[in-house]
Amino acid sequence: MPRRSLVEYVEQYRRRGAEIAVAHHRGYRMVRWPYARIAQTTAQFARELEARGISKGERILLWGEDSAEWVAAFLGCMLRGVIVVPMDRIAAPEFVRRVAQQVEAKLVVRSRGLPEFDPGLASLLLENLPEIVARHSGEPYPSPAFERSDTLEIVFTSGTTSDPKGVVISHGNLLANLEPMEAEIRHYLGYERIFHPIRFLNLLPLSHVFGQLLGIFVPQLLGGAVIFLDTLSPAEVVRTVKRERVSVLVSVPRLIESLAEKVQRDLEAAGRLDRFRKDFETADGEHFLKRWWRFRWIRRQFGWKFWALISGGAALPSSVETFWNRLGYAVIQGYGLTETTSLVSVNHPFRLGKGSIGKALPGLQVKLDASGEILVRGENVAAGYWQGRRLEPVAGEDAWFHTGDLGKLDSQGNLYFKGRQKNVIVTPAGMNVYPEDLEGALRCEPEVRDCVVVGVSRDGNAEPCAVLLLRDPASDPQPVIERANRALAEYQRIRQWLVWPEQDFPRTSTQKPRLPEIQKVVKERLGVPTSSPLESGALAGLVARMARQAGQAPAGVSREARLEADLNLSSVDRVELLSALEDRYQIDLNEAQFSEAATVGELERLIREPLVPRRNYSYPRWAQRWPITWLRWAIYYLLVWPATYLLAAPRVRGREHLRRVRGPLLVISNHITMIDVGFILAALPARLRNHLAVAMEGERLWAMQHPPAGMNLFRRWLERVKYFLVVALFNVFPLPQQSGYRESFAYAGESVDRGYGVLVFPEGERTRDGRMAPFRAGIGLLATRLDIPIVPMRIDGLFELKQAGKRFARPGQVRVIIGEPVRYGTGQEAGEIVGDLERRFGSLA
Repeated sequence: MPRRSLVEYVEQYRRRGAEIAVAHHRGYRMVRWPYARIAQTTAQFARELEARGISKGERILLWGEDSAEWVAAFLGCMLRGVIVVPMDRIAAPEFVRRVAQQVEAKLVVRSRGLPEFDPGLASLLLENLPEIVARHSGEPYPSPAFERSDTLEIVFTSGTTSDPKGVVISHGNLLANLEPMEAEIRHYLGYERIFHPIRFLNLLPLSHVFGQLLGIFVPQLLGGAVIFLDTLSPAEVVRTVKRERVSVLVSVPRLIESLAEKVQRDLEAAGRLDRFRKDFETADGEHFLKRWWRFRWIRRQFGWKFWALISGGAALPSSVETFWNRLGYAVIQGYGLTETTSLVSVNHPFRLGKGSIGKALPGLQVKLDASGEILVRGENVAAGYWQGRRLEPVAGEDAWFHTGDLGKLDSQGNLYFKGRQKNVIVTPAGMNVYPEDLEGALRCEPEVRDCVVVGVSRDGNAEPCAVLLLRDPASDPQPVIERANRALAEYQRIRQWLVWPEQDFPRTSTQKPRLPEIQKVVKERLGVPTSSPLESGALAGLVARMARQAGQAPAGVSREARLEADLNLSSVDRVELLSALEDRYQIDLNEAQFSEAATVGELERLIREPLVPRRNYSYPRWAQRWPITWLRWAIYYLLVWPATYLLAAPRVRGREHLRRVRGPLLVISNHITMIDVGFILAALPARLRNHLAVAMEGERLWAMQHPPAGMNLFRRWLERVKYFLVVALFNVFPLPQQSGYRESFAYAGESVDRGYGVLVFPEGERTRDGRMAPFRAGIGLLATRLDIPIVPMRIDGLFELKQAGKRFARPGQVRVIIGEPVRYGTGQEAGEIVGDLERRFGSLA
């Protein structure tokens, strides 16, 4: 029986109880919300809206990072009958302000990092939502009566070829797509129990309807969990898939293609690319199980539970689909527009049609007109575009919605995407050229990282112009064009081209190239040398933003600008810049070379050449699992603790400061000798002592784990044994001095999520004269992103013993002073935190 509204799905959240529903990154932590908490906060937010006098049919803006709070706010509006206006987190504040005025918004709920665009509009922070609504009851909210025709949300599309418009989506529109999927899922629920819980890594923004389907509704039909990630870095995506045991990745074609490139970059760095290419050719047509075994070393990289990729938002290149299918993964494509509530057709995960975008969902009608345009009719078609008090119809008088896309249907009903009708290039010869056909030929060339084909006006008609992103921008594009033209018909041949002057195309939040901006540049530069000043590039924009955060306001950023002297970028700013560049260009950068880059021009060269291998440190998660945890506890109390008090029974002061501390904390201490950890552990209460992860110089740990080949066999074996003992007995993890510190910080966040505190020596090296060296800037980044209490601890008297060469000390000669715990807000500047911690540490006596 059809459902009357989506509110019935919300009730299922409460029934699923303590199972994890949503996990999302916040800083270096992974925050996990069970279904019951989502249901409780949803009801509380509905009551908050009621307390503010916001009623059914009124509008609020939801603008922020994908998170559990976003989901709760969206569902809370649904319970209250308030219309959600979701905004892209990358939307310009001025655009958001205009939308707020157009829909007469009563409230904006936004992330902390986004600006307040209208002081006169009431605002709530997503991160503070649980505390704000805690005063309300979490019992089920008595929703008003709903019909399928009631408006759920207004989605302002970020189309690549037109101005954004507000599409009005009703309960019935979403149900028309959700109900057929629910009916099909029921057939497989028995098998799901074997793999429960199925985890979705959703990289589509929740401001888009497809992101909502795969991030809010479909996972809960399976009792699964959805994970949101705040980065598009391919390396971090792969780590998350493996660490979180993800089953299904939901993303845009651009990232799925970037992941394929990362796999091949890693193979090339390991010297295995040639072997992989031979295996790849051999695997064509092989049984799934044979391919699964043949590429087991790639599957190990992603984790054994990972099996499918869902692509949405644009057409996936056939070569990329073939790549993942041949490795043994299911690639599921969907097709739709915001006007069709994101879906028209979708591939069945177990009955895939190669190259197709699936069959039309049950209850929907799809046909092609004489020109091949895809027409859709059904309840999923939106009622209209928002025009204040009235709606501009989406469909024509015959109820058929003209998608503007070209397609093909085969005899089995599989739909194939052929391109955008409005992008068709009509040549002076009267021939229709579809850019997607030309782009497909160009993408077959190994030198091409990405491309778009746009029309250049010529005597009332147009000719195709290829805009290329080359892997090596200095290479000659002409041979690439010539080889691509051999695969094209005469009337399709590319006769004009240019190399895009920046490292990537301008893109929407779903990673589609912004065609109007690209076409504008093409018109300006056609026939002009393609080298462009850096000042207009995306790299310059990112660097300038970091410089402004560091207190500088550069009018322009040249290649000669020095990162430290001219732009005032600290090591913390560099960490942020490195992450931003990897996200922006979806590449992996060598951190050691990045840390050595002195100018913006050197950064630009690194982006163009991201293939240099880096040292892959091991992060010993096994050291925090049974039976190692029991072994560490036994060895400490049988050997380490007695030895500490035998050598130098330390006098501890300030332990009373820790009486109320129950959870993980970040301990910072001065660094004097190799045995500092023993004194820190002895000073801590048992409840904290037994759950402490210790950061150690990564380069030293690497040398122990990977002794040089020239070392004799016995010494190499001894070094590896020392590595195991140090890691196992003291729960040590690497904190490199030169590169890899981002992954180290992320591991610290994982440890905190598992209930462990973290010990860091913020000087980064042992003291040479007994005095404290300046703290490294990374401690400020850890403080803001771990969001746990920080406890300064000072060891006195040990340096004097070290200088005198003594192995034993009188009781009390070594002193450990514990300072008061301090906590910093997530919005506080890392540099300010470092200065404050240095002052606090200096006051310990």
